[in-house]
Order: sequence, then C-alpha cells, then structure tokens
Amino acid sequence: MTAALKLTRLRRLEQFNARLEELGIALPIDPEIEAAGPLAAPLEIADRRVGNRFCALPMEGWDATRDGRPTELVRRRWRRFGESGAKLIWGGEAYAIEPKGRANPNQLAFNPESEGDLAELRGALVAAHEARCGDSSDLLIGLQLTHSGRFSRPYGTPAPRTAFRDPVLDERVGIDSDAALLSDAELDELIGGYPTVARLARNAGFAFVDIKACHGYLGHELLSARERPGPYGGDLAGRSRFLLRAIQAVRDEAPELAIGVRLSIFDLGPFRGGEDGVGQAEPTTQRPFGSGVGGGLGGGAGGGAGEVDLCETHALVVALREAGVTLLCTTAGSPYYNPHTQRPAFYPPSDGYEMPEDPLVGVARQLHATAEVKRRHPELCVVGSAYSYLQEWLPHVAQAVVRQGKADLIGLGRMMLSYPELPRDVLAGRPLQRSLICRTFSDCTSAPRNGLVSGCYPLDAFYKRRPEASSLAEAKRRTRGAEL
Repeated sequence: MTAALKLTRLRRLEQFNARLEELGIALPIDPEIEAAGPLAAPLEIADRRVGNRFCALPMEGWDATRDGRPTELVRRRWRRFGESGAKLIWGGEAYAIEPKGRANPNQLAFNPESEGDLAELRGALVAAHEARCGDSSDLLIGLQLTHSGRFSRPYGTPAPRTAFRDPVLDERVGIDSDAALLSDAELDELIGGYPTVARLARNAGFAFVDIKACHGYLGHELLSARERPGPYGGDLAGRSRFLLRAIQAVRDEAPELAIGVRLSIFDLGPFRGGEDGVGQAEPTTQRPFGSGVGGGLGGGAGGGAGEVDLCETHALVVALREAGVTLLCTTAGSPYYNPHTQRPAFYPPSDGYEMPEDPLVGVARQLHATAEVKRRHPELCVVGSAYSYLQEWLPHVAQAVVRQGKADLIGLGRMMLSYPELPRDVLAGRPLQRSLICRTFSDCTSAPRNGLVSGCYPLDAFYKRRPEASSLAEAKRRTRGAEL
C-alpha cells in the first residue's frame, strides 16, 4: 500500500494529478472554478426547481433531548444548513421512526410533539436561508426516516434488532443468541412507522422524505439478508421487500411527498485493526449487498476485502424507480465496521483503525460507482457523497463531476459541520476559507463514540469553547495510551 499523503501538501493541480497517477486512480477535475458554472445551474426535482447543485447531507445528531426533541444545538445545526447556500437539504437529520430505533439516546425521534418540532426546525432553516441567500422558493427540504436496527442504542447501551445472524457483527454488539432477530411480524409493524412520521413531515412543510437504506442500519442490513427465510430474505425481491413496502406505505399516506432513498450502493464487509493498527478485512461468510469477489470497480483495500459489484444495485435502483423514487443519494459501507469505505479520512475515529489505503482511493471508489449508477439510470436525480476529504480540491472535482454528468448534485456532510458557508463562497466566486476546511480529524465521530455531543471541535469556535472539548481531548489521550 502506498502511504497516505496529507492533501495540504498538494497545493498545485499538477501535484494533485501526480498523486492520483501514483495511486493508480482517476478523478474528474476542473482547473478553474466558474462562479456561474455547472455548480450554480438550477435543476428540476419532482416538479420543483432547485437553485444549485449543492446538497446538505443528513446528520445523526447526539444532541436532542432524551425524548427525541430538538435542543438549541440541533436548531443551530439546522440554521447553519440554511445559511450554507445549498439548495437541497437531504433529510436534515436522521429521524428515528420510533424511540427504540435510535442509534443513541439523544437522537431525534418520533414523539407526541413531532409535528410542531419538525415545523420549527424547517422554519428556522428557511428563515436562516432567506436571511443569507434571499429567495427560498428554489430550496428543497426533506427529512430522513430511519431505524438503526443492529446499531440501536436508544438508552445508551446496545439494544440491537437485526435482520439475520452474523458472527462477526453480532460479536461487536454483544449478540450471543437469536433474541435480537426481528420476526416477520415485527418488520411488518415497523413499516407502519414510516408513513406515520412522513405524514407529520408533510404537515410540517417538508417536500420529501428519505427512506434510509445505508450504513448498516435496518433498511440497509436487510438488503444483505441472503440466508434469512421468509418474505424478507433470500433473493433480491425478498431482501428489498421491507424497503419497497415502506416506500409504498408512505406514498399511500402522503402522496404529495416526493420519495428519496439514501443507499449504500456497495459495501466491502467488516474491517478491524490488525496488530499494527491498520484496518484489515475480517474473514466472513456473509456477502454484503453491493459486494462481489474479483470483479467490478475494485475494493482497493487488500486483505481479502470484497470487490464492488453493482449488479444487484442496478436491479434495486430499477425497482426503486418503479416504486416512485425520484431522488437517490449514494453512499457506501458503514461507519461502524468499515469507516474508510463510507467516509474517507486521514485521521481515524477514536474507536477506529488506521486507514488501509490512501483516502483518495476511497473517494475515487465512491465517485466512480456513483457515476456508473447515474449513467445507467439517467432519469433519477443522483446526489453523490464522499467529497469532504477533497478539501481545497472539492470545488474543482465537484464542478467536473456535474459538468460531465457523473452526478446531479454534490452532497456535503462533515464539511457542513466545519464550513457550512462553502457552497455560498464557491457560488459567489470567493476563495475558500482555509481555516474552516474540514481536515477529516474525525472528532465529529470520536465525540459521540465517547458519549459527547457531535460537532466540529477542531475548527468550529462554538464547539472549541464547549466543556466537551476538553473531555474529548482526554478521551483521545486515553485511547492513544491504551494503544501503546
């Protein structure tokens, strides 16, 4: 493996291109940014005009109340989404359809005050957008609906509900029996939670909902339930039945809403740090959705990792389109068992492993897979992910991606925590504010892994001043000490 290189050392385009060549990968890239160019172009989504090609990706906050309601920290994040200048807000937040489906005790979730809470959050976002950007008529806002499944921790300790037994992943969340398995009847009942929250989102003014199927959560895990008997496992028709039934239930309950799906379009299986701390693929008999052996776009990680195989992904996307889905947001893998696949970073989270590849390889893998999905399904609006690691080169690659039709919109996640104004600066032709650019320190993940609220502690002055900043620093010191 070629050792990872900090992107801050690649100041000139020829240096960046030379690094790509050294790694044996390619990325589309424009040498100059056009303020009124492809990223500023409007587009039509679900009969609505969307004003530019930037999208704020959904967050999974650790800062709501214990009963799933917004706090001032949540409101601040939503206001910053509005101020960003991005004209598509994909989901805003991962909103659990039931309290037991939360990934942490302080995640937003369905509760008796949900409709009013959602209306308040959306209103704050729109007001912030209008204050900074003017017109909001071309702003499209959705809500992500989720159930955390295997990674549910609604009261602080693991309370997993799974689609199937997996010896590797079961061990990670303390499963030693079939007690955590969801029955067919329980899955039937859970489907009913999606239209309930979707109706409230519609009443609160949201234009679409995202039926989440990514990152190892329930909707995604079911897509890999090859050995599960009954209606929710086996072939792809069975493994996608939960997702498609949830979509249909939402359409029946709230036909005015557009439907999006954030989908892990491929997965490379679970990794764990080896003796040297570098991530290694764990031997497993499971073949995750979007994974093959020895073909496709390449795993690029070695150690027996699976290869990207989009055959089933394409088949599922066809079924999603036929079910009425008009927006697709691509991502990959899971932050729980292969974070380098899901969100390439130079620095691992405190409970993670050293990257087994240069993060640029992970970026290229996602961008190429997304481009292939867009090529095969041009009628869908496709939002790409994994751009934050590109740092100063993000606008250059993003503009080329949109110009070449490899994605319709550019999704920003971690960058929205450190530098939400990036879309506004790019579209105004201003130079990037280098002191705010996300350097993928992974503190936004390490903090919640240690029971602290999520935020950008290294770069956002607001979080730097919070008492959790010193607690996070101490937790990271303990982790480093344990590794020595």
